[in-house]
Formats: sequence, structure tokens, C-alpha cells
Amino acid sequence: PVALLLALGATVLAEPLRFVDCGSKDGSILEVNVSPCPTEPCLLHKGTSYSINVTFASKIESQGSKAKVYGEMLHVDIPFPIPEPDGCKSGIQCPIQKGHSYSYLNKLPVKSEYPSIKLIVKWELVDDQDEMLFCWKIPVQITS
Repeated sequence: PVALLLALGATVLAEPLRFVDCGSKDGSILEVNVSPCPTEPCLLHKGTSYSINVTFASKIESQGSKAKVYGEMLHVDIPFPIPEPDGCKSGIQCPIQKGHSYSYLNKLPVKSEYPSIKLIVKWELVDDQDEMLFCWKIPVQITS
């Protein structure tokens, strides 16, 4: 019961973010939450990990899914490693079914060696055909 209360508490703190859809083709994004991120651009503190929760509806069937995350600076996408790229291990029950909604959950670790910089986080989830289930972008500022 304590874990449930903590999960509910974490949910209350998460505000739906304004995001830019950057090419969701095989799915449609219903909501993007980054926690904690009370204001935009999100201030990402070095040495902290952030919770990502994306609710989306799938327009296709897919056996699996894979996340790709980038830091976009001056219109250049720099790959950003995440601990678990497999969408099926990130809250999505696979196989993904057409017409179903899913909650994708992941972590965004901000390493202490990252530079203090403003950039755009671009998060993609691709299906078996390498088509985008979702793609969203938000402005962030990495800070100490």
C-alpha cells in the first residue's frame, strides 16, 4: 500500500507538459509528463534522474518497440543514452495492439559531466518497422 501511495503522490506532482509532436505516425500522444518539472523549460539538474511518462494510443500492431532519445542543439541530434531503450520493459505490454492506449514509463538520467546548456530533448519510440509510435520534443536547461 505504501508503494501505491508513493506512486499516487508522484503522479500528482507531474504536470502535463506542452510538447511538440515531431512526427508520431503509428501512434498519437495523449499526454507527456516529466517529473519533477514544474516549469518550462524543464530545469534538469546534473546528477538527478527524471521520470518520463507518455500516454499514447497505437494505430498499428507491433511485436516490440524501441526508444531513441536525442539532445537537439543547433538543429543537430546528439544521441542521448537511456538505461532501458526497450519499450516492452518500460510499462508497455507487448505485443502492442492497434487501438489500445499505453503508458510508457522511463527515466532520464542527467549525468554530472553534462555541460550546463539549453537544448531540446527529442524522444522517439519506434515500432517493428522503425516507424514512429511517438515523437515529442520539449525545451530543457541542464543546470548544476
